[in-house]
Amino acid sequence: MDSTELLKKVRKIEIKTKSLSHQIFAGEYHSAFKGRGMAFSEVREYQYGDDVRNMDWNVTARYNTPYVKIFEEERELTVVLLIDVSGSRFFGSTTRLKRDLMAEVAAVLSFSASINNDKVGALFFSSKVEKFIPPKKGRSHLLHIIRDLVEFEPEEKGTDIAAALEFLTNAIKKKCTAFLLSDMIDVDAERNPRWEDAMKVAADRHDISVINIYDRRERELPPVGLINVLDAETGRQMWVDTSSKAMRDSYHKWNAEVQEKTKQVLRRYRVDSVDIATDQDYVKELISLFKHRA
Repeated sequence: MDSTELLKKVRKIEIKTKSLSHQIFAGEYHSAFKGRGMAFSEVREYQYGDDVRNMDWNVTARYNTPYVKIFEEERELTVVLLIDVSGSRFFGSTTRLKRDLMAEVAAVLSFSASINNDKVGALFFSSKVEKFIPPKKGRSHLLHIIRDLVEFEPEEKGTDIAAALEFLTNAIKKKCTAFLLSDMIDVDAERNPRWEDAMKVAADRHDISVINIYDRRERELPPVGLINVLDAETGRQMWVDTSSKAMRDSYHKWNAEVQEKTKQVLRRYRVDSVDIATDQDYVKELISLFKHRA
């Protein structure tokens, strides 16, 4: 993609997603993600009815009068987008690839955060952390993120969600709001998520939401005869007879079990999530996610 084409694509995404963020998502985002943390504001003398758990014992001892700490809602959040850039993002059986949908959703989240004066960062991962853009404010910073969403070329093609979550835990010390955008297909031989331990730690420290981007043909095959299938992450190819009902049922069962075990882990650690297909309108699904949290 040459620079002119890239700028046009970035500008197109900016116009569409910025408009959506202003018209639809800003209020929903604010109510869903504000008020999740409290910051210390000041101390004052104890008044009847104050929570004794907020007593400032150092100040109380110094002045020999009871004082309490006063907290206020944090007005500024740090938002980090964890973006799956593995080979599978190039799949799409309709008019849109998973990569394109992921870029639009990430851009909407970025502008929604920016409207609310939050800092935004991004982490691109495959089978390793490919790139980390530290959280900042400003239009040029957001456009930097969108440009990378469009043109970034990872070194690896595999998927390691645990690596991304571990990096987030280590890199961002203060509690942040994180969105993980991925197809979430990262399981062991028993179809258990390989990232469960990392999610347990990350979700305890940060406010994480998962946006599962998928294509319907990844979960259920149509009966179209003999087809050649390529695994975009491993490069493995094989012929599959989709006219076989037993084969289609087996394929569907595998995917259904992966999705169910994924949802079980997310529920276990109280991580909000939403599934968005490449042929869906993501506006409705994102609003649903926000309203669920509010």
